[in-house]
Amino acid sequence: MACKWYSCCPIKWLTDAARLDRRRVERYCLGESWRECIRYDLEERGIPHPDHVLPDGTLDESLK
Repeated sequence: MACKWYSCCPIKWLTDAARLDRRRVERYCLGESWRECIRYDLEERGIPHPDHVLPDGTLDESLK
């Protein structure tokens, strides 16, 4: 079951554009680990976050 935010998540867009490794999407977005995704948690709580926050919570400045 995919994360409900997957279709509109910048992580998907960045992966589709080959700026991020697909393994990240497979683990967090499409696998069972989406509940562990920091982006998912922030979105669910209505907390704004930049597009370059990765699912594990790290910031990747190169994605700005």
